[in-house]
Amino acid sequence: MAELTTLARPYAKAAFECARVNKDLQAWSEALTLAANVTANEKVATLLSSPGLTSQQKATAVVELCGDKLTDKQQNFVTVLAENSRLPLLPQVRELFELYKANQEKSVDVDIQSAFDIDSTIEASLAKALTIKLDREVSLKTSVDKSLLGGAVIRAGDTVIDGSVRGKLAKLAEAMNG
Repeated sequence: MAELTTLARPYAKAAFECARVNKDLQAWSEALTLAANVTANEKVATLLSSPGLTSQQKATAVVELCGDKLTDKQQNFVTVLAENSRLPLLPQVRELFELYKANQEKSVDVDIQSAFDIDSTIEASLAKALTIKLDREVSLKTSVDKSLLGGAVIRAGDTVIDGSVRGKLAKLAEAMNG
């Protein structure tokens, strides 16, 4: 996965810079999401891996499957990906683009998994604390994972805070075995 991200990074940066300069972040976000979904389709992925198709034919297929939703610049981006045999990286390109976009907009999506439901007052105080800690506007999404036993796991981009009982038990077991 890390290797795919490394390969996708220059393309994501290029798409982001183009979108930022043209003040078109949301349209690029939507276009990359659409193109990534198209290339992630099993039948399309099989077609794109066919050695009998030229890179131009692959790019044309993806653009046509996206309908009239891609601008000329976005279509050119798909063509460049095809020419460099990088169309299968579109999901990673989209993911990195979204990270760059969130950093630009000073916002972050935070996923909190807890062993039990979190009430709205605790959720609000968590959002406030994370906004201060991360220096970003926080969008919280909470879910329940009974396997945590207790506590919570907080994910914000690349940052993971594991305050779960399961995580603490795993650290204890690692310390005892190490």
